[in-house]
Amino acid sequence: MTLRIKIIISFLFYVGVCFSQQVSGVYKIADLLKRIDNKSDTIYIINFWATWCVPCVNELPEFDSFAMKHKNEKVKVLLVCLDFKEDLKLRVDPFLKKHTYKMECVLLDEINGNDFINQIDKKWSGAIPATFATKMNRNHTYFAEKKLNKTELESILSDFK
Repeated sequence: MTLRIKIIISFLFYVGVCFSQQVSGVYKIADLLKRIDNKSDTIYIINFWATWCVPCVNELPEFDSFAMKHKNEKVKVLLVCLDFKEDLKLRVDPFLKKHTYKMECVLLDEINGNDFINQIDKKWSGAIPATFATKMNRNHTYFAEKKLNKTELESILSDFK
């Protein structure tokens, strides 16, 4: 293997480890909507969770396994953490580092749920865990306000294909 290939592989591994160990960004709702509401044929599966939510934490390994299985497809699993911004360095990043999830995670910096819940899905009461899936600028969507397993995630994905 050439030195150039070794360097590229090392860089890609480093990038993957960085995503698995900390939040990649702090978003406002407008940032999140801009990212997922586009004309891309990528299927976005967005999981809303918090470190203090036991059902949320319990389903994360299922999402991680699902994300790794479909990493070479046009499927993007995005974790959206609803912890407070001030808990990012002391609670959220250490949690992600401990569990070494490979999915990208962003923190949603919104205090009032009424400001963003209906912008995700009008059926959302605000309870978590919650999962929203979308494709092609919301031409096709899915929403669930419950804990999901890998079989359910596969079913959602097959419905989008």
